[in-house]
Amino acid sequence: MCPTLSEAESKRLLAAHGVPIAAEAVVDGPEAAVAAAERLGFPVVAKLCGDAIAHKTERGLVRLGLADGDAVRRAAEELLAAARPEDGDVGVLVAPMVSGNRELIAGLQRDPQFGMTAMLVIGGIFAEAIADVAFRLVPLDRNDAVEMIEQLRTQALLGPFRGEPAVDREALVDVLVGLSAAAEANPALVSADLNPLIVHEGRPVAVDALVELDGAAAGGEA
Repeated sequence: MCPTLSEAESKRLLAAHGVPIAAEAVVDGPEAAVAAAERLGFPVVAKLCGDAIAHKTERGLVRLGLADGDAVRRAAEELLAAARPEDGDVGVLVAPMVSGNRELIAGLQRDPQFGMTAMLVIGGIFAEAIADVAFRLVPLDRNDAVEMIEQLRTQALLGPFRGEPAVDREALVDVLVGLSAAAEANPALVSADLNPLIVHEGRPVAVDALVELDGAAAGGEA
């Protein structure tokens, strides 16, 4: 199994190439978590964050909708208490709650036959029902990214929706081109997953990310 980066490190790697990431802070204790939440603005989400933690939701390591300092303090205490020895060094990731009625999934996957492939998927409650996905080989230019977006069958979900503006397609192009640039700049990258990309006021924002690396390749570059 290939090693993963923590959520925070995954986001930093992708943000360096233009992928829009929600503001956040990683702290080491409950009081620091409260301070971060006050700085970022309530309500917030809190998660246990570490290199060896790939599936936080399945382990109950996510706390949503924390509306005040007491709730953040309690959540941070619970999350740190839930850490396992095999998790290694951990912290509490605090970020504002990002709201939106639409979710997308974008990512990268290295295919043994074809090489690195970019993916864009309609996510959220619609994901399983419509299975709407577009693929392209990396590298992507902006025209490739536009074609990926246009390949999605459910274009109505990208227009004005439930009182929200249409998806900013240029911002979505930035996400896809940024993923491609990250893959080109990091030969050890095996996969990247932005799940979900929440459409907030028309703009896609990554609120979770996971990057997987080829340990042998990464070690060889050091």
